[in-house]
Amino acid sequence: MNKLKILNDPIYGFITIPNSLIFDLIEHKYFQRLRRITQMGMSYLVYPGAHHTRFHHAIGCMHLMQKAVNVLRFKGVDISEDEEIALNIAILLHDIGHGPFSHAMEHSIVNGISHEQISLLFMEQLNDEFNGSLTLAISIFKGEYHRNFMCQLISSQLDMDRADYLKRDSFYTGVAEGNINSERLITMLSVVDDELVVENKGIYSVEKFLVARRLMYWQVYLHKTSVVAEQLLIRVLKRAKELSHNNVDLVASRALSYFLKTEFNATNFDTQTLETFSNLDDYDIISAMKEWQYHDDFVLRNLCEMILNRDLLKIKVKQKKIKKSELKAQEKALMSTFNISEAEADYFVFKGEITNQAYQQNGPQIKILYKSGKIEDIVKASDQLNLKALSKPVTKYYICYPKAKL
Repeated sequence: MNKLKILNDPIYGFITIPNSLIFDLIEHKYFQRLRRITQMGMSYLVYPGAHHTRFHHAIGCMHLMQKAVNVLRFKGVDISEDEEIALNIAILLHDIGHGPFSHAMEHSIVNGISHEQISLLFMEQLNDEFNGSLTLAISIFKGEYHRNFMCQLISSQLDMDRADYLKRDSFYTGVAEGNINSERLITMLSVVDDELVVENKGIYSVEKFLVARRLMYWQVYLHKTSVVAEQLLIRVLKRAKELSHNNVDLVASRALSYFLKTEFNATNFDTQTLETFSNLDDYDIISAMKEWQYHDDFVLRNLCEMILNRDLLKIKVKQKKIKKSELKAQEKALMSTFNISEAEADYFVFKGEITNQAYQQNGPQIKILYKSGKIEDIVKASDQLNLKALSKPVTKYYICYPKAKL
């Protein structure tokens, strides 16, 4: 059987599956599940084109990793065939642990365990199935491999994950500001003292990358409608879990029911739980909400209707913290109108904050390499004054409450 398939990607054109092991991993049900996980959560309620999946993204990341390996080898960096395969596997599977709608699960029905931890559990399970052939990939994914630049290709401030999702999300949302030149960024990569660096002629591409990241966060990922929609979804799942714990019968798929009825965290997330998690995707949540919109419970019914019909809560974003009195006034009005308790009103009236930091100077930095051999942090190397501002976190505050009537 020919396993060296070619896929057609709308962004990069033809992508080649490099070997039979990677083909078998892509064919595996754990990875195929990513076709049913939206890359951008609820953002399609703002940008109708944003229906691309984690599957698209993972394949794109692998393609960029292949390019990065070729560039570094061309510049004399020694990368063995085993290391190349491991890098491709690590980036291919880096997001395999995402739950439905990407981030909503982590804040509602699965607590105390991140998608990165679940990704690692999936990788370890696959490693058993594939007779230990993912061992090196897991070591790189965990940041434990002795060649640090390889870990940086998977996770850093300029990694293959970011290089793909900014370009891909920009394409599918139609937000041109996020369209980075990932090909040029990768072509400018090099390695010095086991650290990933960017040649100084690529400095403007890095500046564009950081500015694009900042704009995409404000315009897309932290768009106020996306924020309120995701908060509503989190509250739907929290309410469903609360009702399930009080023995209220809810129509849901087998996998979703399992997570609603049991409390899970990092300590009790065993093999059986992982197997059930692998059957959970966006479709479970959507079909459940279609049933729950007719439920007797005031909170669950209204929250589901809001999401399904895109009739969301009102959201106001401010520069200053939301006053408690403002929150209480909205809560009081809702309680008296619908004769509901304060606990129920909390599902519809709440506040929060959003933070945008395009570059972290105190983290592993993006290093610029000069012809003289000197290496400097991008903020110092750049003549773009903006970059210093980009490394400072900007926080905004929001309040959500119902429109005139629920």
